[in-house]
Amino acid sequence: MRGGARPVPPPTGRSWDTPVSETIDNRIGETRAPSPGPPARGPLRTGAEAFLRRREASILLVAVALFVYFRTASDVFLTNDNLVNISQVLAPAAIIAVGQVLLLVSGEIDLSVGMVFTLAPFLVHYAIDYYGVFPVPAIALALLAASAIGFVNGFVTVVLKVPSFVTTLGTLFVVNGITLTTSHAYPAEIPPAAVGIEGWFGRAPWAELIWAVLIVAFFHVVLTRTRWGLHTVAVGGNPLGASEAGIRAGRIKIGNFMITSVLGAFAGILEAFRVQSIDPTAGGTGIMFTAVAAAVIGGTALAGGSGTVIGAFLGALVLAVLGNGFNLIGISANPFNLILGAAILISMISNVYLARLRRAGR
Repeated sequence: MRGGARPVPPPTGRSWDTPVSETIDNRIGETRAPSPGPPARGPLRTGAEAFLRRREASILLVAVALFVYFRTASDVFLTNDNLVNISQVLAPAAIIAVGQVLLLVSGEIDLSVGMVFTLAPFLVHYAIDYYGVFPVPAIALALLAASAIGFVNGFVTVVLKVPSFVTTLGTLFVVNGITLTTSHAYPAEIPPAAVGIEGWFGRAPWAELIWAVLIVAFFHVVLTRTRWGLHTVAVGGNPLGASEAGIRAGRIKIGNFMITSVLGAFAGILEAFRVQSIDPTAGGTGIMFTAVAAAVIGGTALAGGSGTVIGAFLGALVLAVLGNGFNLIGISANPFNLILGAAILISMISNVYLARLRRAGR
C-alpha cells in the first residue's frame, strides 16, 4: 500500500468478495422482520366456506333439518313404508325438475310438461289396446310423441320468437284438450299386456326412485361435464356472447325443450304403472309447478345461466318431506302452499347471497 496506509477491514459479517446488494439484504433482514401475511385459515373453516359456496349447500341443510325434525316429531317417519311413500312423491317431481333445470339454465321454461305427463300413459294405452303394439315399443312411441311436442315448443319459441311462457301455456291447453277428448275424460286401466314389465316401470316399491336417481346422475354429468351442458349455460348466461362464439343457441334450446317433454312423459308412465291406473286429471299443472319450485329451491336461477340438477333433486326431496311430515304430525294441508311460497322466496334470497359469496371467493 502506498504511503504505508493500513488496509481498511471489510464491514462486519462481509468479506471483500461479498456483493454489496447481498449485504444490504442481510442487514435489512437483521433489523426488520418480514411483515406477517393474512392469518392462516383452519381446514375446518376453509371446508365450511367451500361447502357454502356450492349451490346445493343451503337446500341440503334444510333437507337434513327436516329429516331430524320429523324424526323427532313422529316415530313413523323413518319406517320403510313411509320412506317408500316419500320416494313415490319425490321421484316424478325430481325427474321433471331435471328438464326444467336445463330449460331454466338456457333461459326458457316449459309450462306444458305437466300435461305431457298426463297424456303419455294414454298414448301407451292406445298403442297397446287399440293397435296391438308390444309394451316396450308402445312406451318408445309415447316418448317419441312427447319429443315431438317438445320440438313444437322449441320451434315456436326459437324460430317464431314467441316467448316460451306464452308458447308452452298454449300447448298446455292443446295437450290437455287432446287428453280429455281422446279419453272422454274417463280413466283407463294399465293394459294387461304390460303387466309383465310393470315392476321395471314403477310398480316395485323403489323403482321410481331408482329411475329418478339414474336420470339425475346422468343429467348432472351432462350439465357439468359435457359440451351440451357448457353451451346450455352459455346460451342462458350470455346469449350474444354465445352466438358470437359460434354456439347454435336455437339448437340447444330446442333440444332442451325436447328433453323436458320426454322426461315429463317418462315420469307420467312410471306414475301410471305405479298406481295401476291412468287418470286424465292426474298431474297437470300441479306436478309442473312442483318441479319448477324444486328447481328454484335447489338453486337454479330463473334468469338463466346457472343451475344444478342435484339441487333440483334435493328441492323435490324437501317438498316431498314437507308434505309427508305435515300428514304425520296432523297439520292441515291447507298451509302447504303458504310454506312453499315462503320457501321459494327464502331460497331465491339465499341464492343471491351465496352468489355474492362465490364471487367474493374468486
